[in-house]
Amino acid sequence: MKKIGFTTSVPVEVIFAAGMIPVDLNNVFISAPNPEKYIELAENAGFPRNTCAWIKGIYSGVLECKEIDTIIGVVEGDCSNTRALLEVLELKGIKSVPFSYPSSKDYEKLKCEIIKLCSFFNISLNECLKTKEKLDSIRKKLVYLDELTWKHDKATGFENHLWQVSSSDFNGEFNLFDRELSELITKIEDRPINKKKIRLGYIGVPPIYKDLYDFIEQKDGRVVYNEVQRQFTMADSIGITDLVQVYSNFTYPYNLNGRLLDIKNQIKLRNIDGIIHYTQSFCFRGIEDIIIRKELGLPVLTLEGDKPGSIDARTKLRIEAFIDMIK
Repeated sequence: MKKIGFTTSVPVEVIFAAGMIPVDLNNVFISAPNPEKYIELAENAGFPRNTCAWIKGIYSGVLECKEIDTIIGVVEGDCSNTRALLEVLELKGIKSVPFSYPSSKDYEKLKCEIIKLCSFFNISLNECLKTKEKLDSIRKKLVYLDELTWKHDKATGFENHLWQVSSSDFNGEFNLFDRELSELITKIEDRPINKKKIRLGYIGVPPIYKDLYDFIEQKDGRVVYNEVQRQFTMADSIGITDLVQVYSNFTYPYNLNGRLLDIKNQIKLRNIDGIIHYTQSFCFRGIEDIIIRKELGLPVLTLEGDKPGSIDARTKLRIEAFIDMIK
């Protein structure tokens, strides 16, 4: 089956319904044996040093993955550099399909975008809904894994993060994803309760650091809420039979007010003590930290990441001090 790459979460039901394999290019980049090499390749190709590492990683990831010749680029509702990225990739012979999340959240405009995507793959919305029924059964298990993290104190914050972020493309094979998730849940259910004193929420884009969650647990903290990763699971739209409404409920591509409402609800539900707000270097979303600090009413630690790898000594010290302060 043909592989279709995409730059951030899109209506994955469309790709599966078309009989193709969805590939989240962010996951290709960050899970590579040597993601630093992807940054170097992009900079050697002419990408400026002060371009977001995810954009550079996606560029190299597409070129390294020889099976991908078509990508869906989210040109509204995500990174402002995506449009230029698509133009550069077209020079390399990669076909691009632009997709937008209208900033207005206008239902008809979003419907038009999804229908255009369906038309490109020559399928109907009804076919997508049949696929959504299958994916929703997996999403229910992801909700339960989330509960095993924040409610039952058995799953780790990293396990929750990893499976939630992987639900953007279900690792390209949702039946296998389903089986492996079920096996993991069975193992986690048999674990003893792991009570950590400090309950943290993680908001912002998924981290480029590979060891953030493990370090937090070493310091007697636990991440019991992953904001954007949870949104990738479409947990709030399980059972909804209107695909347009599903991706209207998806908070990540739209304004900060909708995200803040979701975050505040989850803070209350999960009894969270403090928030880690992760921002990516050179990303416009870093400016949102001004509003987040004012609105949440909880201690907030803002971390900025640049290149993939382990967290540095200064960031470790800040995390440790933050957890101690909350204690």
